[in-house]
Amino acid sequence: MTDRHHLLVHGGTFAAVGDGGDISGVRGGGSSPDGLFVRDARHLSRWQLTVDGAVPEALSPVADGDTARCVLVPRGGRQDTPAYTLFREQAVGDGSFVESLRITSNRPVSTTVRLAITADADFTDQFELRSDYRTYPKTGATRSREVLDDGVEFGYQRREWRSRTTVTADPAPDGVEETGTGARRLVWTLDLEPHGTAELTLRVMARPHGDTRALRVPSSPAALNRQHLAMEGEFVEGVAFPTGWPELAAACARGLADLASLQVPATGPDGEELRVPAAGAPWFLTLLGRDALLTSLFALPYRPQLAAATLPALAATQATETGAASVAQPGKIVHEVRHGELAHFEQVPYGRYYGSVDATPLFLVLLGAYVEHTADLSLARRLEPHARAAIGWMLDHGGLTSRGYLVYRADQGGLANQNWKDSPGSICGADGTRPSGPVMAAGAQGYAYDALRRTAWVSRTVWEDETYAALLEQAAADLRDRFQRDFWMPDRSFPALALDGEGRQVDALASDAGHLLWSGLLDKEYGELVGRRLLEPDFFSGWGVRTLAAGQAAYHPLSYHRGSVWPHDNALITLGLARYGLHDEARSVAHGLVDAATATGHRLPEVLAGYGRESHGEPVPYPHACVRESRSAAAPLALLTAVGGA
Repeated sequence: MTDRHHLLVHGGTFAAVGDGGDISGVRGGGSSPDGLFVRDARHLSRWQLTVDGAVPEALSPVADGDTARCVLVPRGGRQDTPAYTLFREQAVGDGSFVESLRITSNRPVSTTVRLAITADADFTDQFELRSDYRTYPKTGATRSREVLDDGVEFGYQRREWRSRTTVTADPAPDGVEETGTGARRLVWTLDLEPHGTAELTLRVMARPHGDTRALRVPSSPAALNRQHLAMEGEFVEGVAFPTGWPELAAACARGLADLASLQVPATGPDGEELRVPAAGAPWFLTLLGRDALLTSLFALPYRPQLAAATLPALAATQATETGAASVAQPGKIVHEVRHGELAHFEQVPYGRYYGSVDATPLFLVLLGAYVEHTADLSLARRLEPHARAAIGWMLDHGGLTSRGYLVYRADQGGLANQNWKDSPGSICGADGTRPSGPVMAAGAQGYAYDALRRTAWVSRTVWEDETYAALLEQAAADLRDRFQRDFWMPDRSFPALALDGEGRQVDALASDAGHLLWSGLLDKEYGELVGRRLLEPDFFSGWGVRTLAAGQAAYHPLSYHRGSVWPHDNALITLGLARYGLHDEARSVAHGLVDAATATGHRLPEVLAGYGRESHGEPVPYPHACVRESRSAAAPLALLTAVGGA
């Protein structure tokens, strides 16, 4: 997060608050606004504390953690002894936000203070808060405010869309005042004895459109914290952390705790309720196919229940027909699921958006890996129609039969690139030139190869369909032969990043080659060349492998995908290096990532800047990274799988 915002996350709910626990609702110069967000909408846009009409300052600002705690005092000079000290504690639950306030007088005589919380809910969709300069008309939308005996309720309606935010307090406020801005001010007049204390508890319940669950707001931040710790404990319990590498053990524990907080509700094919890994906070606290699949793959040896939920959740959202706006095609696995107002009214295409070339093969990879690891045949039998439909998409709409490769085209209303490097310009030549026409990205071909092989194994061992298994194995072998013929660049001993619409090589040297090691697509000789090349200084920053090798014109250490270091990318690379027997190289990448995690409180962010360790002794943060990201949280588990406690 930028702008000194601190993130509280639980399931599909997150709050971003300032150093003093306030929410200003004012968009700063950074990438992320503050507020309370539930199901893609901001349910608190203002939450500001004043005492006697003045904003106190943070004596002890909010620190990172599942509970936001800070200590506040009145503003004043060096000679002004604070008249009071205010202890503030906040936490989020499922659709809720709870705050406790304790104000203590520092005076030896009785005193009266006027404490107020100014609250507002603008119900803004997250897509409106992004820095993309788009505007979205909302004809006929209305907002309401209703004073309650113990607080205030904010409402929003646009046609059939209805949302509410209810703020209640114990003790009830002495009054609820209008502010002239739409916000409401809850006020208390507190009589404090000499050195006396008064306490308040405020509870916020968000009711997004369509959410009919019977939820209740927990009694206090402390109660929520106990729930969070219990959930985190369940995720961590039973995992054998490496005793000889305490830094990796700490990164694994931190990652599992974060995964516990990043579980969001989803529904299976039969309507069953599930909890699946969200992609990350703040922008992607929702189901993203690729992210949930990779997270579940990394965690599979330790927490197979993530895969057991992710697979049916994605099967339930698998496309069954063609949709131009959503890029849907029969058999395709969803890229992104959104629940907000703009998605509901189709002002953005992301309600169910299928702009991903690789979620579908990764679905099949996870299904095969899950069966192999758990020996649970029932899920593979249950999802057989979905798996066969996914294979059908790869062969037909995906392009394997007609083009020989999985192919995507830029989506005018959505994503320009539909592989994991999905930012504009991320697929490019060494000189930065973007390819024209349909794109065949290298990494996706590796996933397709692995998907074909794993599904062939499932077909033979679970579905007992030898003919189908043989067909898939032949398709995989043919893909491997084609790939090494068309993608390999002999003069660089490295595969191209992609092929363009004419079959020409897109020649940037990129980390995606490491994904080919993970998938096993390259012959052993080629794989060893690639693996060693990824550890050369232009690729390896000391913290991890850069997405694009330095020295190319397209390289930039602060770009999203053209020179930065992504933990999940490096986790795949490390698994691939180990697969090809390059254990020293795998350990080098793992140690770099673990050192980066250690320098950032054992938590790996979504992405790091690509600056080299030799020039800067600490990892440089990427300015707009998700602070909590499920793939990065699971990355240390992949490192543990790849190198053990080495």
